[in-house]
Amino acid sequence: MTQPDQTPYLLRAAKGEILDRPPVWMMRQAGRYMKIYRDLREKYPSFRERSENPDLAIEISLQPWRAFRPDGVIMFSDILTPLPGMGIPFDIVESKGPIIEPAIRTQAQIDALRPLNPEADLPFIRQILTTLRQEVGNESTVLGFVGSPWTLAAYAVEGKSSKNYSVIKGMAFSEPKMLHQLLSHLADGIATYVRYQIDCGAQIVQLFDSWAGQLSPEDYRTFALPYQQQIVRQVKATHPDTPLILYISGSAGVLELMGESGVDIISVDWTVDMADARRRLGPNMKVQGNVDPGVLFGSKDFIRDRILDTVRKAGRGGHILNLGHGILPGTPEENAAHFFETAKQLEELLAVPA
Repeated sequence: MTQPDQTPYLLRAAKGEILDRPPVWMMRQAGRYMKIYRDLREKYPSFRERSENPDLAIEISLQPWRAFRPDGVIMFSDILTPLPGMGIPFDIVESKGPIIEPAIRTQAQIDALRPLNPEADLPFIRQILTTLRQEVGNESTVLGFVGSPWTLAAYAVEGKSSKNYSVIKGMAFSEPKMLHQLLSHLADGIATYVRYQIDCGAQIVQLFDSWAGQLSPEDYRTFALPYQQQIVRQVKATHPDTPLILYISGSAGVLELMGESGVDIISVDWTVDMADARRRLGPNMKVQGNVDPGVLFGSKDFIRDRILDTVRKAGRGGHILNLGHGILPGTPEENAAHFFETAKQLEELLAVPA
């Protein structure tokens, strides 16, 4: 266990230190697969209440910490949380997902957007992150997270989740100037929000550009990458030592471009072989991932073998063990526990020949 005067284990790895084993946490580790969370959800059915009420968000964030002692504790929130502060209201409907009404479709709507003021617009964030830091001390690293502009714009323009992104792609290809204005406004707001999360206690911040994998490499370079870079540039100007992670679902076709974003760590999804990801990203880029979440429905031996395969392919140093996407609802809690237990034993397990 990390001593009180030491840097937390995950943060050490994120800053480039070679450790005895890779640190471990899971995307969506606080959530629907845990009975304790489902019980709380029945009492508080509104997602926004759960994520924006500090006491509830803190409790949910700490549930996996108490159960599994991961190396990272991520704030329970949503990528859409800052949008109302910029003038884009939303709701999250159970089984339907995010709903934005009216969707952002006109120049007048974009012109009417306002800058984000996190202290005024998101007053709950400071209490959540400050308390998480106090609760875990140096035994774990506190992570914040945000959505990246393309993905936030996709929700705002489509008005909901989408399978083909036809509305925002229609805007991109017929009215690109208008979309670029929206993306730049979102990038400035998210950069402000990242800096605020760091000031409130986040030690690492992960950017989710979840839907940028739906873009061709050419369109990714036009509509996603510049705005990831805009965020990173602004954050690094004021907080150069805080590691940033970028995650994209379905990223195989744009992996090298992700490496151009300026982040410190690329979170790799499971559709890319980890050894191939390391080769494509180069020796200087740290990686996170990338066990298929479906593996956690397998036997304990199968879970262990997949973890070992991933870690061996990632190589020594510069790797954070994680899933290639969020843990799935219905995952047996004992299998999640086994994932973490195996990760903590990797120094010994890796000493045994494959």
